[in-house]
Amino acid sequence: MADTLRDGTGAAGRDPASRRFRPLAGFVAGFIGVLVFHQLMLAVLNLAGLTAGQPWALRPAPPLGIPAVLSAAFWGGLWGIALAAAERFFPRGAGYWLAAFLFGAVLPTLVAWFVVFPLKGMPAGNGWQPAGMLTGVLVNGAWGLGTAFILSRFSTGRRNLTKAV
Repeated sequence: MADTLRDGTGAAGRDPASRRFRPLAGFVAGFIGVLVFHQLMLAVLNLAGLTAGQPWALRPAPPLGIPAVLSAAFWGGLWGIALAAAERFFPRGAGYWLAAFLFGAVLPTLVAWFVVFPLKGMPAGNGWQPAGMLTGVLVNGAWGLGTAFILSRFSTGRRNLTKAV
């Protein structure tokens, strides 16, 4: 891993075979990305007083009544599949990490603002409240970075695994 990050290639510097679409790896990376990176950012923003959102919330989420954090992780897994499909087109080096952040910050946030919130009877754009809007961008951007990092750790073979460690 140190060699990969030190030479500036990042995950996008992997050999071409490892840049193929990996939906299962994307789902797992996105699921874990919510549980770790998304929720850590939410915790930081909550501690800073920028959001009332509680990290790792266990309250039942409709319609199935599963814990909210697991519901978010499931959706993060689905978005992880989309990120896995897109990440092979991300630039190399630092641009890879910027693209991963922007993917998370923009796409899931816009879908939440203009599809999910209205379906739940909430105002579009999170009511255009700056703190709420910033929260969405930052937690989803952190998810994008974390998911890309996890996805970059999945190897396509034993040789890649030893190079990554």
